[in-house]
Amino acid sequence: MSLKKDNYKSLDKKIMNFAINLAENKKYFTGTNPSVGCVIVKKNKILSFATTNDGGRPHAESIALKKNRHNNKGATLYSTLEPCSHQGKTPPCTNAIIKNQVMKVHYSIEDKDLRTFNKTKKILKSKNIIAKSGLQKRKVHNLYKEYNYIRSSKSPYITGKIASSSNLNILRNNSPITNQHSRMVSHLLRFQNHAILTSYKTINTDNPKLNCRLSGLEKYSPTVIVIDKNLKVKINSFLIKNSKKSKLIIFHCSKNISKIRLLKNKGVKLIFQKAENDIDLNLKKITQKIYKLGLHRLLVESGKDLLTNFLKENLLNEFYFFKSDKIILNRHKINISSLVKMINKNYKNKKKINTYLGKDTLTHYY
Repeated sequence: MSLKKDNYKSLDKKIMNFAINLAENKKYFTGTNPSVGCVIVKKNKILSFATTNDGGRPHAESIALKKNRHNNKGATLYSTLEPCSHQGKTPPCTNAIIKNQVMKVHYSIEDKDLRTFNKTKKILKSKNIIAKSGLQKRKVHNLYKEYNYIRSSKSPYITGKIASSSNLNILRNNSPITNQHSRMVSHLLRFQNHAILTSYKTINTDNPKLNCRLSGLEKYSPTVIVIDKNLKVKINSFLIKNSKKSKLIIFHCSKNISKIRLLKNKGVKLIFQKAENDIDLNLKKITQKIYKLGLHRLLVESGKDLLTNFLKENLLNEFYFFKSDKIILNRHKINISSLVKMINKNYKNKKKINTYLGKDTLTHYY
């Protein structure tokens, strides 16, 4: 693919924009690794381009270099993120860049992974390879917002989500509040996260599936995590009955040996978490454990109480609030006006999302 000659800096930006588009298209498919776009150019001609593979390996740079292994000498490599310089489950990308005799490397921002952070330039320059950072760095800010937070804080990036009627009520049963279009967006949020967290109350009252049911994305359904201090979850619930087919984790502090044995026999992973002051489980400690399990993006999809506690602990990075045009007046209703007030107080920014939801509305808080 030939590139029209242009102002040098302008051409660099256009190529990096292409790399950014590649990375954005693969976001959420790369596991705990970041989605990276890479483009290799030589004599105003694109030799190859690639994105990080599904699951996070191989890396984009290695794939792109391999496509033209005999013609990369003297080429310029563009990457949305600092190429890795550490030995992980795959060799460092810097090794491949050096081996292929690339002449110049452009990348947008540094990798927050401390094994690589700010090390690539020094390594490449020692081999007489020009290395520059900062190209289109503003454009990649949102692309790596979650990744940078996770790497810097060593904790999950957590998103809250709830849906209510127009008069701010929710139901304690499995009747849908929002329309089909809003529910599709909810499934998209599930796909985008490694795990989904809820309470035993939601399981027992709504009997949800909590999986992703978007065509082609079913296999990306998140791990389900339940907070159930006293193991009150119903054995006949959908999640328990299907726990051997899907990943289910329950945090508890119960000493009910028979219930523990029964849940383990059904394939449930149980994690004992000591209660704080013998009252509640510590949410921050739970999220830290979730991070150590390799679940770095977490969606909290539950009722009013658990979401309120997450907001009180300031653990939610962003929030999605769906509101339907329905009015709920029956005796089982739960009003969430206090929760909505807390959401508005906790976040500096909010915007209405136009996603063709019919009469439903969606507000994104961040």
